[in-house]
Amino acid sequence: MSYLDKIRACNDWAPAEHIPLLHRGARLGSLSRSAAAELRRWPRHFRVGADALEWLDETEQFAERTKVMEEIVQDLHEHGLIPYLHGERYPVTPGGRAEARCLIDRAGAPFFGMRAFGQHLNGYVRTPHGIELWAGRRAADRRLYPGRLDNLVGGGLPHGLTLAENLRKECHEEAGMPAALADRAIGVGAVTYCRDSERGLKPDVMFCYDLELPDSFVPRCTDGEVETFYRMSLEEVAYLVSETDQFKLNCNLVIIDFLVRHGWISQEDPDYVAIVQGLRSALP
Repeated sequence: MSYLDKIRACNDWAPAEHIPLLHRGARLGSLSRSAAAELRRWPRHFRVGADALEWLDETEQFAERTKVMEEIVQDLHEHGLIPYLHGERYPVTPGGRAEARCLIDRAGAPFFGMRAFGQHLNGYVRTPHGIELWAGRRAADRRLYPGRLDNLVGGGLPHGLTLAENLRKECHEEAGMPAALADRAIGVGAVTYCRDSERGLKPDVMFCYDLELPDSFVPRCTDGEVETFYRMSLEEVAYLVSETDQFKLNCNLVIIDFLVRHGWISQEDPDYVAIVQGLRSALP
């Protein structure tokens, strides 16, 4: 295994097997042909072609579009095509969050291959022996990646919250962190990837943060998502990422980005350029 293997695993999809979802000329998603065929049941709203799926929008109203999407997602869920609903709303957008055309339940976005946004935070401590990184082990009852290691803080970015507001919320829920400490996190960029999954296509943007923590800080999960925390040397974390499948798949990218920026992955590494480029894959 290697860092590049983890990056490639997060970008495993076949463009030729997907068709774009278009709304007034803008691409809102990418669906498998079988998923697109399911939408023939709504000829008033969708035109399914050989090379594209067109959303036939009859309204200029954001709320009305959201209502239409809500009804369709609910129907797809009842027919077992979307296995569960999350209850958190994501923006449906051709680009950034501010360009949203409507909202969709977070669990429905992969069916349509819609862009999703999240925030992941590397919490670390400087010691006389070098940097140590906090990681959490996901609870055994998690729907996705139960028992895998996770970033100290990581979660989706729903509509209606600013990045700062959502980061404070996630830091409190996942690490018991006060807002004053969460506000010291430094935004260090974003990683992007596009991966085909059982639920559909995931073209995701993860905003990344570094937070240097005091030696005395011990995280405490308040929402049940994490069963325990570990503080590990950078050497141990780097090994787990490059040589094992211990970490939740997309968390690997956030840590690899940290390892690059903090000099652990050297510019002398023969894969350095491929690693740096792979962390910011082009999204459809």
